[in-house]
Amino acid sequence: MKTQSAIPIEDRPKLERFLSDIAKWCQVDIERCVNENYPSCSAADVWDDKQYMSGVAGAPCTLELKREARRQWESRNKCDWHVLGFTCDEIDRYTKFASRERGNVIPVLIDDGITKEDCFEIIAAAGIQPPRIYSMGYPNANCIGCVKATSATYWNHVRKMHPLAFKARAEQSRRIGCRLVRHNGKRIFLDELPVDAVGAPMQNWNVECGIFCSEDDK
Repeated sequence: MKTQSAIPIEDRPKLERFLSDIAKWCQVDIERCVNENYPSCSAADVWDDKQYMSGVAGAPCTLELKREARRQWESRNKCDWHVLGFTCDEIDRYTKFASRERGNVIPVLIDDGITKEDCFEIIAAAGIQPPRIYSMGYPNANCIGCVKATSATYWNHVRKMHPLAFKARAEQSRRIGCRLVRHNGKRIFLDELPVDAVGAPMQNWNVECGIFCSEDDK
């Protein structure tokens, strides 16, 4: 069964535009790392293949489309150092990554005390528009309908802004048997979520470009 991709087709050109803008600004060529087992780069395909979307074991899309894609690239290329974009808001994430996966990480943003908000201000000053998804109230520019999210606020926002993505996630999670959202203290299926249900509030960081880019409990 073919399932809708995690990135709606109307948003893909805008992500490509951002990628191109960053490449020109940094004056580098950006190489893509793709897991050879998932050439479609589709999170939805991974969920169907694994028959697992998210839970105590994490999310297989992160493992297959990010970590495994990187590991396959590293197996073919000599890599002395990793320079990753952990900001000083993400010291815990950086520490876990460095201790569990790679010790050869240079935390340039953390060393310079740069926050996520600072990053938006820096690219805004460079005349680069962030991906459109931020202006639509989402906290991150990742998959629309991120299966690691449990907040009713987040999922009802997806239902409002991207109803087709919400429907696809609801149908696939019901078919696989994954209760993605937490409501009234328990996990339920997306198609059981009341349209007026709320969870942790989505925060608006008051940066110049007016982007929503943080949420307490996505």
